[in-house]
Amino acid sequence: MGIRKLGYVGLNVTDVDAWTALLGRTLGIGVGHAKAGTDEVVLAELDEFKYRLALYPSTEDSPRELGWIVDTPGELDRLTRRLTGAGFTVADGTAEEKELRGATQLRWFTDPVGYRVELAVGEAKVRLGVERPAGGPGVTGLGHFVLASPKVRELRELYESVLEFKLTDYRAPGLFFFRCNRTHHSIALASAEAPSIHHLEFEHASIDDVGRAYDRAKADDVPISISLGRHMNDKAISFYVRNPSGFHLEIGCGGIEVGDDWVPHDFGRSDEWGHHHADANPFAAPKS
Repeated sequence: MGIRKLGYVGLNVTDVDAWTALLGRTLGIGVGHAKAGTDEVVLAELDEFKYRLALYPSTEDSPRELGWIVDTPGELDRLTRRLTGAGFTVADGTAEEKELRGATQLRWFTDPVGYRVELAVGEAKVRLGVERPAGGPGVTGLGHFVLASPKVRELRELYESVLEFKLTDYRAPGLFFFRCNRTHHSIALASAEAPSIHHLEFEHASIDDVGRAYDRAKADDVPISISLGRHMNDKAISFYVRNPSGFHLEIGCGGIEVGDDWVPHDFGRSDEWGHHHADANPFAAPKS
C-alpha cells in the first residue's frame, strides 16, 4: 500500500520541437497537446493512460514535477501525515493540475533539493492503445529515473523513511536503487555536486524493440550517449540517447522483478557488458 508506481514526469524545456521529433520520429512515441494556463503542453503517450511525460515550453531546461501514483485516498492522507510529521509542507494541486494529470486527488511538496514531488490518486485511461512503429509494440511505459544530488542522505531519508520505498541494492561510493513495487527500481539516487535528473528510462517490450529504436536513433543522427549494454543489477538491456534538454533517455527492456525476500547488497561493477559512455561516467566506481 502507499505509493504504487512512478506515474509521470514534467519537464521545462527550451526546444519543444526537438523533443517532439525525438519522441515521434526516433522513438515512435505519439504525442498529444493540452493547455496549462496560456501554454500548450506536449504530452508523451507511452501507454493507454493520458501521458507519462509532459513538456512545458520554457526559457530553461529543468525538472518541473515528479509524479507518483498512490493507491487510495486513505493512503494519500496517511502519506500526507508522514510528510508533515517529517517537516514537509504539503499542498493540494489545483483543479487544472488534477485535470491535466487525469487524477482525482493531487498533493505536492518540495523535496530537499527543491524539486516538486506530486502524489496523485487516479489515472485517466484515454485510449485503448497507442500507435506503434512498424515491427513491434515499441515503448510500453515509463520505467524509472535517476536523481543526482549533493543531498543524497536527505533524499534517502525522504524516500526510504517517509515515503516507504525499499532499498533494492547499491554501489559504492554513492548510488542507491529504490523500489515501490516488484520492479527492481523506480528511482535511484546518486551523489553529485549539483542536482539534476541523470536519466529517464522508457520501457520497451523486447530486445527487438530496443534494437529497432537503436537503428532509428543511428539513422536520425541522435547522439547515443551510452552504448547498448546490460546492467549488472537489474539485468536490463538498454542504450541511452542525449535528449534536447541535455540529460539522458534510457531505452531499455528486460529488467527483473524482486520480492519481499530480496536482500539489499552492493552489486559491484555497473554492467555485465557494454554501456560504454561517450563522455566521462560521473558514477563510475573508483579504480582499485
